[in-house]
Amino acid sequence: MQVIVNWITNDVANWFKSLFTILINTVSWRDVVDIVIVAYIIYELILIVRQTRVSQLMRGLVILLVAYFVSSPGMLDLKTIYFFINTLLQFGLLAVVVIFQPEIRRALEQVGNARFPSSLFSSRLSGAQKEMWQSAVVIICDSAERMARQKTGALIVVERNSSMSGIERTGTGLDARLTTDLLETIFYEGSPLHDGAVVVQGTRIRAAGCLLPVSQNTEISKDMGTRHRAAIGLSETTDALVVVVSEETGLISLAQNGVILRRLDRANLYRILEHELSPRDDESRGGKGFLGRIFRR
Repeated sequence: MQVIVNWITNDVANWFKSLFTILINTVSWRDVVDIVIVAYIIYELILIVRQTRVSQLMRGLVILLVAYFVSSPGMLDLKTIYFFINTLLQFGLLAVVVIFQPEIRRALEQVGNARFPSSLFSSRLSGAQKEMWQSAVVIICDSAERMARQKTGALIVVERNSSMSGIERTGTGLDARLTTDLLETIFYEGSPLHDGAVVVQGTRIRAAGCLLPVSQNTEISKDMGTRHRAAIGLSETTDALVVVVSEETGLISLAQNGVILRRLDRANLYRILEHELSPRDDESRGGKGFLGRIFRR
């Protein structure tokens, strides 16, 4: 038995050694750069597809391609099915562009807004960054709770990787330190900036009174007002987190990736923001960096 194990082990070791030698002799640094860039592009496309209805289209397309291959003359030779799928594929691209035009536009906007990440393979933050985000989370949660109690409408955009420069230009630039008092002053009903959104970057308020794109999703509940629809609209095209406080009900909501979570209390809001903005060190070791983000949730 030990002889067989040693034989298999030696064969596997020799195979890997041969493969490594071939790669060293045939693969140049340009090939490595090329593969890394293509892999990153595919990775970003997968993340974008997961956030839209295009994921449903991709599953349907895979089924059609499998049926096309199985019904081809070289396989089962199902002439009617093969002809039908072949005709559908010829005109399908134009139909996809027309039907999924909003999703394609949002995907391109996400690509345009994205910043190149500082680290592709890790979600780990430095101690200073963690402290900065945790401070911002506490201030946002305290402000949301107090404004909800007073039924003061608010719309707070927390910037992450996607640039908010275009959104900031629609409002009034501030570049002020993020504080609870300042947030409440901005959203006070008598303030000229209370109707728009505030853009928060780290512990700074970059702009106030900003206009957000309103979502065109027809499946949004009819009881949601303009603030909620604007929050969803921005979260559909960026990775920003948008905190909403309803002026009518005083309820706190959070929009992310085109989905809105409603009826949050301070504890739930803090837990979500802390998890999204301050990833723990062990997450990167647990596979939630480059590849893990593809499969989570």
